[in-house]
Amino acid sequence: MASDAALDSLSATARIARDLIRFDTTNYGEGRSKGETEAAEYVAAKLRELGLEPELIDSEPGRTSVVARVEGRYEHPVGPGRSEHPVDRSRGERPALVVHGHLDVVPADPANWSVDPFAGEVRDGMLWGRGAVDMKNMDAMMLTALGEVIASGGPNRDLVVAFFADEENGGEYGSHHLVTTRPELFVGATEAISEVGGYSVDVGGQRAYLLQTGEKALVWIRLRARGTAAHGSRVIRDNAVTKLAVAVAALGRTEWPLRLTDTTDQLLGELARILGVDLETVGVDEVLRLSGTAAGFLTATVRTTTNPTLLAAGYKHNVIPDTAEALIDIRTLAGEEEAVLAEVRRIVGDDIEIEVVTRDVGLENPFSGPLVDEMVATLLRHDPDATVLPYLLSGGTDNKALSELGIAGYGFAPLRLPPELDFAGMFHGVDERVPLDALDFGHAALTDLLTRY
Repeated sequence: MASDAALDSLSATARIARDLIRFDTTNYGEGRSKGETEAAEYVAAKLRELGLEPELIDSEPGRTSVVARVEGRYEHPVGPGRSEHPVDRSRGERPALVVHGHLDVVPADPANWSVDPFAGEVRDGMLWGRGAVDMKNMDAMMLTALGEVIASGGPNRDLVVAFFADEENGGEYGSHHLVTTRPELFVGATEAISEVGGYSVDVGGQRAYLLQTGEKALVWIRLRARGTAAHGSRVIRDNAVTKLAVAVAALGRTEWPLRLTDTTDQLLGELARILGVDLETVGVDEVLRLSGTAAGFLTATVRTTTNPTLLAAGYKHNVIPDTAEALIDIRTLAGEEEAVLAEVRRIVGDDIEIEVVTRDVGLENPFSGPLVDEMVATLLRHDPDATVLPYLLSGGTDNKALSELGIAGYGFAPLRLPPELDFAGMFHGVDERVPLDALDFGHAALTDLLTRY
């Protein structure tokens, strides 16, 4: 446990992140959550302190998102990359940028953790708790960076700042709700930045920052098997649990074929260069394995994954149930959803019912353009010895919803991390924690980007 003096020395970013972790905003899925409104009200108060006028929007009772707009100063450029005093504050000279996070977290079982997951404990130079990685760290960085940007005269363009509910269940009660019912909140925006990108990994002794330029598509399905209900002592061939177990095992053990996109092809080439290996000789999977702690995310970006995540059947030891269900988390590359669902049907067989519970698009944006150039330049200004690589996220973010409005989303939550820290492995894992100095690095880098771009 950290001493009182150590706690008193926490930066503003760390203090806000700690406060947010202490709101238990667990999202259980299927419309059930808690704490999102209380966390949203805390964020809205912080935004009001900065002179902004946040709007709190409920999709359902307790499912609150917060949105505010920061007006840009729209300076006229003077020479390459420089400008003089503000001359025109009318909107529209530059497209707006959406800077967004989410306030909900996945469940955490305290019995599995070294600390109380909702205490926001500081230990060993790190902030621990559910959300320290995903993504209350970035939420805090957004708030403190905005404070500095506004104090320095404001951003170069309008910023739409959003803190969404329900990201951890696909955004039905958060980003998708706002995009569908309140698209005017994002008027003028063409690009967005959010989580799961801009953090550092060690690749063969070289520090590299993974800038997220896209993400896989999401298809969550429910498998349902039906059979004969009977006494548990009988011989029943038509057993729903047995049929489901066979289907789940077959799907979970399926080895999906390798498929590269422009992003993963570019990433693999850079990884091979840094590692000093020949990609064709070594092979894709081995190059990804050699990427160290990043491998946990990267190996899932070059093929479809079909992971069983929940089983439900029966109600008593001596009763054979007539139905059994399983949830499967499917992540495919963009455009492959229908083909993958057809293959899933073949794998599980005709006796198993398939229900699509949630479905969302895959994204892939170019590793080029003014925003990408500025994000890369920002990271290299703050860490000149590093390199910056594009990557495709195996999971998903609220950028999926924003893409419905034509907004191109990137992952940029900058963190300089110790090489031994398995940061990717802590997403939805146990003992989430983030180094305090990484939070300060991220705050400074994010402030720099929002000031210059």
